[in-house]
Amino acid sequence: MAIPGPGYSITMRIEAPTAAATAGDLTSAVGRAGGVITAFDIVESTGSSMVVDISANALSTAHADQIADAVNALDGVEVRKVSDLTFLMHLGGKIEVKSKVALRNRDELSRAYTPGVARVCEAIAAKPEDARRLTIKRNTVAVVTDGTAVLGLGNIGPKAAIPVMEGKSALFKRFAGVDAWPVCLDTTDTEEIIRTVQIIAPVYGGINLEDIAAPRCFEIERRLRETLDIPVFHDDQHGTAIVVVAALRNALRVVDKKIQDCKIVVCGVGAAGNAIIRLLALQQPADILAVDRTGIVFEGRGEMHPSLADVAKTTNREKVSGTVHDAVDGADVFIGVSGPNLIEGSDVARMNSNAIVFALANPTPEIDPMEAQAHAAVVATGRSDFPNQINNVLAFPGVFRGLLDAGVTKITDEMLLAAADAIADEVAPEQLNASFIVPSVFDDKVSPAVARAIVEHARSATA
Repeated sequence: MAIPGPGYSITMRIEAPTAAATAGDLTSAVGRAGGVITAFDIVESTGSSMVVDISANALSTAHADQIADAVNALDGVEVRKVSDLTFLMHLGGKIEVKSKVALRNRDELSRAYTPGVARVCEAIAAKPEDARRLTIKRNTVAVVTDGTAVLGLGNIGPKAAIPVMEGKSALFKRFAGVDAWPVCLDTTDTEEIIRTVQIIAPVYGGINLEDIAAPRCFEIERRLRETLDIPVFHDDQHGTAIVVVAALRNALRVVDKKIQDCKIVVCGVGAAGNAIIRLLALQQPADILAVDRTGIVFEGRGEMHPSLADVAKTTNREKVSGTVHDAVDGADVFIGVSGPNLIEGSDVARMNSNAIVFALANPTPEIDPMEAQAHAAVVATGRSDFPNQINNVLAFPGVFRGLLDAGVTKITDEMLLAAADAIADEVAPEQLNASFIVPSVFDDKVSPAVARAIVEHARSATA
């Protein structure tokens, strides 16, 4: 299934002879090694030699080394340098602070800083709610993590999590014009995280919790929502749930089924699985079977964390037990937010006709999508190299744009469902098919649509 992609892109600076066959030899060497060339540029040329830059996609770091070695093995060819384009993108970080106001002379400086700024400070001291109108608070989100549950990497710590949080912040800006900043905390203590976020909250208009391991993430989010007067959103939970619900709504349209008639299996009951189940339950499916490492979740199975016990109360009406293989038998929908290679094509074959499979584990899904496609009517993954990518970027930028614009202090499940509907509706009926159930992450209409849905719901709730 894996194909070379831009996540492992390299550029090789190569010195080679100016023979007529050189270009063909170089490209053939890359191809034989399994690389995919994306650019070929001649940087310098003399009568006897030339310097060439070849950019290529690889499968992994080791594969990139193999491609470079294959080129270097050609007669008369020397690979001078290999640059990893992903690392080059991250040099010095991916985001910056940029002033919105010009500071060209003493007058402008006097208004932006001393002495003029004192008047603004006094106004806010007299009327604290004006901080939202007169400071960055109206458009700024803190992206908060402890680095304990980074997607595909696990517990890598706060420093190693910075590149992911930078990326998240860049996506906020690119897709919704929201200014976001990484806040990577060097603690895994629940109380310390809660207190730290409470202390820094005055400068922010919202808090986006990210990559905090379950079950601590549930307690952290709950307590912060109770104590802060700004919206708190755990993207691993609610961003994933919004996009899954949107995709499922359209997938059910493709197969002409109603959710109320469907048995749904959710494999993985961590942050994402818990939130998915919560939103799905509001739409009253025929049943939901949750599956964790121990097997199918049911009330009375034994001692469980409170978050899992709550899931047990609202799912598995017949208290079915067994493994994930038992759970998918006769199911209409499989949603995987767990780990690699947990089910097989034979399992999908035992699902009901026109089955829907969302295998969202990254980078390796719960089932090879091609294997699932042999038996299921609609297949989605979390990957960018297969149709129907379930990507949180469809949700969180627009959600926060709407929350900030509406001045929302508390997030409701109904808001999340409104966001899901907005995403689903961006796929027009004439566009909808088994390979296109969610819009592209680069569809510039999605975030504004999600933001409008949040604002409209917030206004109707207070009308």
